[in-house]
Amino acid sequence: MPKWYQIFHKNTGLSPYVWVVFCILPFYFIFRASSSYQIASGVIMTIVFLGCYVLSFVTRGWQIYFWTSVQIVISIGMTLLFGYVYFAIFLALFIGNIQSKPGFITLYCIHLVTTFVSINYGFVSQNPLFITQFPFIVMSLIGVILLPVNTYNRNKSDKLQGQLEDANKRISELVKLEERQRIARDLHDTLGQKLSLIGLKSDLASKLMSKNITQAQAEINDVRQTARSALKEVREMVTEMRGTRVEDEIYRVSQILKAADIECSIEGDPTLKYTSLLTENVLSMCLKEAVTNVVKHSEASSCTIGIEASRTDLVIRVKDNGIGIVMDESNNCFRGNGLNGMMERLEFVNGSLKVVSDSGTLLVITVPNNVKKPERETGL
Repeated sequence: MPKWYQIFHKNTGLSPYVWVVFCILPFYFIFRASSSYQIASGVIMTIVFLGCYVLSFVTRGWQIYFWTSVQIVISIGMTLLFGYVYFAIFLALFIGNIQSKPGFITLYCIHLVTTFVSINYGFVSQNPLFITQFPFIVMSLIGVILLPVNTYNRNKSDKLQGQLEDANKRISELVKLEERQRIARDLHDTLGQKLSLIGLKSDLASKLMSKNITQAQAEINDVRQTARSALKEVREMVTEMRGTRVEDEIYRVSQILKAADIECSIEGDPTLKYTSLLTENVLSMCLKEAVTNVVKHSEASSCTIGIEASRTDLVIRVKDNGIGIVMDESNNCFRGNGLNGMMERLEFVNGSLKVVSDSGTLLVITVPNNVKKPERETGL
């Protein structure tokens, strides 16, 4: 069984029921009537109005519109019989709390038209009560016009604010999930190659121990250096988790290409002015993956990295003269080599990846840029 305080609407609180205190006022108008029949009718209508007013807040569905219609009829009767127009303000307050837009518009128009017609009828019939309370009637009519719209817009704004907060929470959760996936990809990309290299060199060193001790020691030294490098990168990734600028990544991949005896040429300015750190971090990982593919799979002798930046977008091209990438004819796409991971990263920043395999491989990475806001002019 609901408790007494549960009759209050959660969106309106106690405010509508504070207005009920002013329902003492209609009895002043009712007892001015000379007929006992009119007095009884007025008392009954006031009690029924209050009951319908409460029921309209605690019911749901079509019953709300039924009880509200009864209140509109009673408001018209009180206006015509006793010159009491202030029930219209009660209705205006309630109608503004209706969440359904068609229902709000329908009841608002009906209430406005009936109130306007009944008030004008009172003036036309030269009811003395209408003449004496003219300023208050005008204020009530203004309230009937403005109060529902103001209440409806305020409730709609509160609802949108709540939806915005929920959306922000969901975005926050999605960002955390994406960050976890990014960390997992970064750890895989960072450690996968080095751990594979450590395994291969360890196997090679074990085989050379009985044949060429000098070469075996050299391989072990390489294993040691690779392990230290991997440990350093993991520490930087886990403890700092800081983004990587494209400019810094260009320097690193050029060193990797140089170490692999692949000629490297850079075209364009790697210092980006309009690109966010998040986007640069994604681009850096894509560049690392692309250059790793060139070193491991392309059998190329040269690689060109081109950068074209504008205020609206950024295009990075990675071109090599290797053997190209094999096309998967069943799916009409290129096979593996980390391309799926690159596409997933770029989708996160609304970017795209285009692959062309003709006399080598061309990767075209495109991402939108952040347009800087114009600086405020001085001297104004």
